Amino acid sequence: MNKARLKKLLILNLPYVLIGLYATKLGEAWHLADGADMSGKLLHLMDGLSAAFCSPWPSFVPADLLLGITIGCLMRLVVYEKGRNAKKYRHNVEYGSARWGKPGDIQPFIDADPWNNVILTKTECLTMNSRPKNPQYARNKNVLVIGGSGSGKTRFFVKPNIMQCTKTKGTSLVVTDPKGTLVVECGKMLVAAGYDLRIFNTINFQKSMHYNPLSYIHSEKDILKLVTALIANTKGEGKAGDDFWVKAETLLYIALIGYIHYELPPERQNFATLIDMLDKMQVREDDEDFRNEIDEIFDDLAQRKPGHFAVRQYQKYKMASGKTAKSILVSCGARLAVFDIEELREITSYDELSLDTIGDKRTALFLIMSDTDASFNFLISLAYSQLFNLLCEKADDEYGGRLPVHVRCLIDEFANIGQIPNFEKLIATIRSREISASIILQAQSQLKSIYKDNADTITGNCDTLLFLGGKEKTTLKEMEELLGKETIDTYNTGESRGREVSHSLNYQKLGKSLMSVDELAVMDGGKCILQLRGVRPFLSDKYDITSHPNYKYLSDSNKKNAFDIEKYLSRQLKLRLEEEYEAFEVSISDNPQDDEALLEEWTDSTQLQAAGYGGLL
Repeated sequence: MNKARLKKLLILNLPYVLIGLYATKLGEAWHLADGADMSGKLLHLMDGLSAAFCSPWPSFVPADLLLGITIGCLMRLVVYEKGRNAKKYRHNVEYGSARWGKPGDIQPFIDADPWNNVILTKTECLTMNSRPKNPQYARNKNVLVIGGSGSGKTRFFVKPNIMQCTKTKGTSLVVTDPKGTLVVECGKMLVAAGYDLRIFNTINFQKSMHYNPLSYIHSEKDILKLVTALIANTKGEGKAGDDFWVKAETLLYIALIGYIHYELPPERQNFATLIDMLDKMQVREDDEDFRNEIDEIFDDLAQRKPGHFAVRQYQKYKMASGKTAKSILVSCGARLAVFDIEELREITSYDELSLDTIGDKRTALFLIMSDTDASFNFLISLAYSQLFNLLCEKADDEYGGRLPVHVRCLIDEFANIGQIPNFEKLIATIRSREISASIILQAQSQLKSIYKDNADTITGNCDTLLFLGGKEKTTLKEMEELLGKETIDTYNTGESRGREVSHSLNYQKLGKSLMSVDELAVMDGGKCILQLRGVRPFLSDKYDITSHPNYKYLSDSNKKNAFDIEKYLSRQLKLRLEEEYEAFEVSISDNPQDDEALLEEWTDSTQLQAAGYGGLL
């Protein structure tokens, strides 16, 4: 038995021990009472009690101690029986104990440094410290934000938290920008704060950095993850086809990407090469022995490396007959038809985003997507899928399980980016790697439509829920259930008329929802509801963005603060595959004057100027 349990046992039984000790006074009084028989003892018992209680010490006579122990045990038994058979009353909370939170309820979860908090409402926030001194106040930083169109998801949550990160010691940002306006409004502030800004724009490829998903492949499992994400987000509208065709496509994609990764030079490892290989895969239904160019390539590879990963997958695909293979190729062509667009081929030809380095230093990555056309949204989903997997692996392999810089993902329009494979598992594990995700939705039903049965798992791994308003029925019902019921007092009056008029008044208690569906539907536009795990819900004002110290650096405050994406990207050196550059081998001397002369020589070099280095020197 440990010390804490022993201490608790002694404290609980101490009253009965004291009762037993003082009960020994009864035996002592009996001995001190005058009288030769029982009647005489009873007659002078009060005199005996007075004499016995003159001393504060109990009697240690064996007979008196036995009497005291007996009385103490009887008292303990009576209390035990009463407690076991006691009726359970919960006065004033019979039908529920729900109530709105008070300032003191959230106080243990707020950091003393205001810059080290996640902004939630005007009066409530949550510390970024994932390991507080008291473990009972530890909460993950995953936030589920629900708000209908026009409820202010961007203004009241996204922008304040972007501004908040500028003075945070170690926080990187990955922001989904549905309209491409966030980077314009906040980009200049982030660059001034020392952030490495990266932009991937699927609306206007001319204002975007390059992103090549194939450049992040390092092993066979990475190929499988990439193909799984690609298949999940390019199925199109309507019912999914037969599972056979999906599996056959998967085999072919894995084989071709495996060959590209292991056998081709880095400059050819992109989707353009994949499409070219698919175009060369001719099939003749009437000639099963026909060998196309890709078949010859894999035959040669099989001779050189019989156990090659790509060869094994391609051999499984080749088990299909000519007609079946043709159908598979048609399905592949339809799925990857978007890569026939030259701009898309070019934007995915090489990589500039460096997703695996976002957790190394303060970085802000903006993923711009269209809120009206979902044709290229699968690229955003691919980026998030690779981002989470790359950062988790890097945290485990290089940093002992925790990234040096916390990565916050503000995923606006989460339901429109497509499905992130195994996201229900990722969101449960990223917390320990110093990664958090803020899932922003218009309605909770959106999440269920994409992730089906896993939607509840995703919401369950978000310790914070922020409801900004809306009218979607499913969301309102779930909010009502989550808030719970409170116990209220009611009374009914009645009147009976006959020969005589009689009146009645009846008082009772009943349970009422803290906020019903109709009340949630007409909630004040300036109010929001915050629910933090383990804390009573808060009905609070939405955050006033103009009160933040960094608001003056946004373009919302001053149009001069608007970020020029084209100007920023023009400063970046973009190496293109078709262009040639001269390389120089330079040795630095021990004499600083020689180094200065060498620098002047470089600056005057026409070749260097043509390569775009002149403005950087």
